[in-house]
Amino acid sequence: QKAPRENLTEEQKRNNHIKSEQKRRTQIKEGFDDLCNLVPKLVTGGFSKSAVLTTAGSWLSDLLEGNRMLAQELKQLK
Repeated sequence: QKAPRENLTEEQKRNNHIKSEQKRRTQIKEGFDDLCNLVPKLVTGGFSKSAVLTTAGSWLSDLLEGNRMLAQELKQLK
């Protein structure tokens, strides 16, 4: 059987919360950095998060449309 766990002190809970929040923020920042490296217009950096998302969404839409057109063109050539 497991021994009963001791409850965390308020300070331990607070420290755990701070670490979790820092980890979450780091993951979000790294995700935005990765996205900026993928989208040509964002490589220079310095954009707000909303601008990054808007630009990335627009770029992705254009990319998908371009792929659709190329697939259609390829189909016509066959």
